[in-house]
Amino acid sequence: MSSVIEVRHAAAGYDGREILRDVSLTVDPGEVVAVLGANGSGKSTLIRTVLGLVPLRRGEIDLFGTPQRRFRDWKRIGYVPQRLGAGSGVPATVGEVVASGRLARRGFFRLPGAADRAAVRDALESVGLLDRIGDPVATLSGGQQQRTLIARALAGKPDLLVLDEPNAGVDQSSQEAFAAALTGFAADGGTILLILHELGPLRPLIGRSVVVHDGTIAYRGPSPEPAGHHAEPGHDHVHPHADEAKAGICEWAPTEGTKAY
Repeated sequence: MSSVIEVRHAAAGYDGREILRDVSLTVDPGEVVAVLGANGSGKSTLIRTVLGLVPLRRGEIDLFGTPQRRFRDWKRIGYVPQRLGAGSGVPATVGEVVASGRLARRGFFRLPGAADRAAVRDALESVGLLDRIGDPVATLSGGQQQRTLIARALAGKPDLLVLDEPNAGVDQSSQEAFAAALTGFAADGGTILLILHELGPLRPLIGRSVVVHDGTIAYRGPSPEPAGHHAEPGHDHVHPHADEAKAGICEWAPTEGTKAY
């Protein structure tokens, strides 16, 4: 079976500046892979390059066994950015935002049918927001807006979910709702690639972690355990600190058998 994502010796960047350098990554069907790293390390650039939102300068990327430049089956991928944006100025309801996730599968010129309506309700139920289906998105909290984004991606019935820091700045109940929804998606055979700053309630779901530092893959293997002050109650940071990483100091305690690169 082909890998869902295969990145080979990729280089990418913005405005003439190279951010990723010689990055290789494989994600197989059914895997849940977390991309970890400090702010500015290149982890978001990696995700956006995989999705074709940042142009590839060198190297190759395959999606579901097809070269990215020829890949057209985007309904198989659900993308969840950090913030909704729809809460400011867009007079849409929660149900309307989630229904937009069906467009890639349904097409723009077909009216929603029973299957579309059922998918929207199922997705909202999975994130605990079915009771808010008719409410304006602007009335939701930040965590609820993020749940709406996840529901929008789930409504499209993708094979792969790509999420950019779904836990960032949201409340504990929303983090737990994310974890429940993603656990259900993974249990049904879905593949997940997500950027995380803190593992939080998602820790039991993560099968493998990749750490990006200074535009390269610095570590891959089981999620590193926090050590030192990072292991204190209330502190679940898993990102490398730039100065420590440059000095060769790591505050994680990787489990036996993991590999650092």
